[in-house]
Amino acid sequence: MTKQIPPGLLPEGLRDRLPPEAEAAARLLRTVTDSIASYGYERVSPPLAEFEEGLVGQLKSDGSQDLLRIIDPVSRRTLALRPDITAQIGRIASTRMAGRPRPLRLAYGGEILKLRATQLRPERQLIQVGAELIGADSVAAASEILSVAVDALSGAGVADITVDLTLPDLVPTLAHGPFPLAPELVEPVRAELDEKDAGAIAALGADAYLPLIHAAGPVDRALERMRAIDAGGALKSRLDGVEQIAAALDGRATITLDPTERHGFEYQSWLGFSLFGAGIAGEIGRGGSYTICGPDGGEEPAMGFSLYLDPLVDAGLGAKDKRRLFLPLGTDAALAKKLRSEGWRTVAALSPEDEADALGCTHFLAKDGPEQL
Repeated sequence: MTKQIPPGLLPEGLRDRLPPEAEAAARLLRTVTDSIASYGYERVSPPLAEFEEGLVGQLKSDGSQDLLRIIDPVSRRTLALRPDITAQIGRIASTRMAGRPRPLRLAYGGEILKLRATQLRPERQLIQVGAELIGADSVAAASEILSVAVDALSGAGVADITVDLTLPDLVPTLAHGPFPLAPELVEPVRAELDEKDAGAIAALGADAYLPLIHAAGPVDRALERMRAIDAGGALKSRLDGVEQIAAALDGRATITLDPTERHGFEYQSWLGFSLFGAGIAGEIGRGGSYTICGPDGGEEPAMGFSLYLDPLVDAGLGAKDKRRLFLPLGTDAALAKKLRSEGWRTVAALSPEDEADALGCTHFLAKDGPEQL
């Protein structure tokens, strides 16, 4: 016999957002999307679910392993709930908006649902908001995307923003150039660099890659150490690019560089980044350069970022002082409308027994106007 589910119990990783957090989340979503729109990014709204095979084809890295699947009773085909909106933006850009001039600036915001949670992020349902610049992955595109992300977070109240830059395709670039590696060693070397395991790298006979481990740190120091690595000029253009990107953000965020960080950036091309904020645990956003299927069937460059608003809500951002005004039974409707136009949130009594404090009000309407409780 199946045990009855207790009333109110939700699946693991899912939760109800109650007042005032639900309102804070909605306010943050508006703030961030308005900030992104101010840079000329147009909002699109993909569906919550798509046909499984189509969504799997859009997802990069191991995202297809994170799909919650259902059977569509209409088409009798398998649908998948989206674990990420970025992939859907790529589909829209390469199909319904294939004829639009590039670069194409698109923004989005909505709920995603992951199959499994992680230790750092126990929620499976998250609010994801972001921007994608389709048709360009240049230094100028990266500088714009990071400016949009930093300004959006600042507008949401995030303080002391840190941008951690990484160079996801650095090892393959060096392996096919100044620091040759056998094809079967490229992935093992990348993995050990990601773990910062100098002993394992030496055991693989990849001593030339050891200086990369010690290059991580504040961007100025990291660039100095990277430029000291004799790579026959193979790194110059990308290091110059990182320097220009850091200069574009000067004074607005702390910039660091970890050239060998790869975890979670497997599908990014020459640049990846993570975003952090003071007092907020873990990563609050990430992005970088990547490719999508172009309108002509080839690859199209893109640059973008995703922000996750739930950690911001949990940190207390998006909250607003409440001014809830208790209206006694029989208050004139025109007066109540006038008070709402002045910014009050009115709570009308429905019976003589209703009390202002019990209804969560901060003020009550007296003869001479609103008074604080």
